[in-house]
Amino acid sequence: MNEPKSPVTEAYRTLRTNIQYAAVDRPVQSLLITSAGPGEGKSLTAANLAVVMAQGGKKTLLLDCDLRKPMQHRLFEQRNARGLTSILVQGGDPASVTNNTLVPQLSLISSGPIPPNPAELLGSQVMPPLLQELKSRHECVILDGPPLITVTDAALLAPLVDGVLLVIDVGHARIDMVQEAKSILQNAGARLIGCVLNGIRRKAKDYHYYYYYGEKSGTDD
Repeated sequence: MNEPKSPVTEAYRTLRTNIQYAAVDRPVQSLLITSAGPGEGKSLTAANLAVVMAQGGKKTLLLDCDLRKPMQHRLFEQRNARGLTSILVQGGDPASVTNNTLVPQLSLISSGPIPPNPAELLGSQVMPPLLQELKSRHECVILDGPPLITVTDAALLAPLVDGVLLVIDVGHARIDMVQEAKSILQNAGARLIGCVLNGIRRKAKDYHYYYYYGEKSGTDD
């Protein structure tokens, strides 16, 4: 995201606009980014979306909820000695684990130390009020969640947020996996507002392109 006029940056701005469009009828202040399986680019998508949200003027928080393979502290080159797990286990003010980034208006809460029981922590009674507290302090809260199929963590988070984006790597994901991920979200009572197709190569252009497929475009198919 260091090139403001690059096609990828423009694609994320388009994604931001489409999310805002999806929020016309129902606000989307908290957004979970997940995928069917690992390696589909959901962490990078969450990070870049958080950047463009902040650049668009929203006070934004990026929350790393992937307690099994956290990436956000690496992407933003920050320490991970304390983070989300610290608050879930020990309590305290979330401001104590909220760190500024080099992007104005964008803060990060990293995962914190990897726990032995990620699903139990994310499904605990502490998580819903914590998310509400974070929403009261930020205009936009983006959650980087673990993949849906491999573990139950993301399904526990999905009903707690205003919307879910499903990242699909077109060269990696299988159709049956995507369908299973969608079923998991539906069974969890989540609001799937769209999908991000990752890894599409445009003709005559050697870059990864991101396409948003929103709920108003027929995600029920």
